[in-house]
Amino acid sequence: MDGTLSQNDISHVVDADRAHVWHHLIQHKPFETGEPRVIIEGRGMRVWDQNGKEFLDAVSGGVWTVNVGYGRESIANAVRDQLIKLNYFAGSAGSVPGALFSEKLISKMPGMTRVYFTNSGSEANEKAFKMIRQIAHKRHGGKKTKILYRDRDYHGGTIGTMSAGGQDERNIQYGPFVPDFIRVPHCMEYRAQQGWNPESESYGEWAANQIEEVILREGPDTVGGLCLEPVTAGGGVITPPEGYWPRVQEICRKYDILLHIDEVVCGVGRTGTHWFGYQHYGIEPDFVTMAKGVASGYAAIACCVTTERVFEMFKDDADDPMNYFRDISTFGGCTAGPAAALENMRIIEDEGLLENTTAMGERMMGNLEALMEKHRVVGDVRGKGLFLGAELVSDRATKEPVSEKQVGQVLAECGAQGVIIGSTNRSMRGFNNTLYFSPALIATPDDIDQITEAVDTALTRVFG
Repeated sequence: MDGTLSQNDISHVVDADRAHVWHHLIQHKPFETGEPRVIIEGRGMRVWDQNGKEFLDAVSGGVWTVNVGYGRESIANAVRDQLIKLNYFAGSAGSVPGALFSEKLISKMPGMTRVYFTNSGSEANEKAFKMIRQIAHKRHGGKKTKILYRDRDYHGGTIGTMSAGGQDERNIQYGPFVPDFIRVPHCMEYRAQQGWNPESESYGEWAANQIEEVILREGPDTVGGLCLEPVTAGGGVITPPEGYWPRVQEICRKYDILLHIDEVVCGVGRTGTHWFGYQHYGIEPDFVTMAKGVASGYAAIACCVTTERVFEMFKDDADDPMNYFRDISTFGGCTAGPAAALENMRIIEDEGLLENTTAMGERMMGNLEALMEKHRVVGDVRGKGLFLGAELVSDRATKEPVSEKQVGQVLAECGAQGVIIGSTNRSMRGFNNTLYFSPALIATPDDIDQITEAVDTALTRVFG
């Protein structure tokens, strides 16, 4: 921390924050007597708060966003230069960074061809939902309007995306929701659902087959889309079991259902080796949505990417005044986003961060498995690349979750050691018991070890 703000400056900032800022995902009553946390500066993997305390950030900005780390001057310069030249024009026209970033992005996504710019992951998912609904009216007589979503998955905080929200506790008090969003079961083998017979089929195939059961129950001629995360994020960091994705793809093709992959968390390198999570599994989606790591938080940008087949459905009859996607995203026209995203991709390529993510993810998984051997409270560890979770249970045999209070104590103990980690937060009642780790893709072996050593100490202090 460079200390450019005086103590008086800091005190004023904290007072102004406490008096006027409505923070996300947090109860404000404690701020009547205590201070909110204000992050002053970030460099690489580390941030400093108003008290000058240094933290290793193991959650990339709190919500899995700062993929290339803090303090990237080349991204800041790219944004500055672009803003001086042209800061904004509505998406009804193009821009230089928008065109060049789209070209670069599509080069990493075989089978996809078109990029629709928006300003957030929620909005990107809303665009895909609207496209699916419009296709239902244009091509299927208004019948295939139902969109399937998965238990434990999360797709955003708007009423539309919450209608496709598989985390019930997040939705409490915000209904009623939009009709024709239908839930399908989750695919977490650690908490396999009733009805699965391990003797007859793998859990992955069984979980995928439950999607087909829902389609048949609802009527295949009423189902237009299926929206899934490649690795479930806020619902517990759930990696799909063997056999799941091939069967899902087969089902979508069988019933002419558009497959929408939500890469808001997993996209742009988070899972290692590939640019996107779905690419680990040989999936051929119709829509891919992304946000967070697209520009590592240096500018607001999100995208809904489609195949040419989907795009063609909106221009096949130019004489029909309704036959195009009648939608706009105001801040989808900002040029800072694609300018930042282009430089973000260059950094990932030039610094070999996909490969580093794979290597550091393997190291971290090994460290977490060692913690599981040492601490019986760790019931399961799972993840892909630098996107990992550790589920805490009070009894390994029954898999009874530990209390949310105990999970909070683990986070606090890690924070006291200067390491910020995450956990399931107001997601599934009774199952907010998974620790989250998503350090920046630049993480070193020492960073990884510092994170897991802090967790080791925290688990010992809380559970003995």
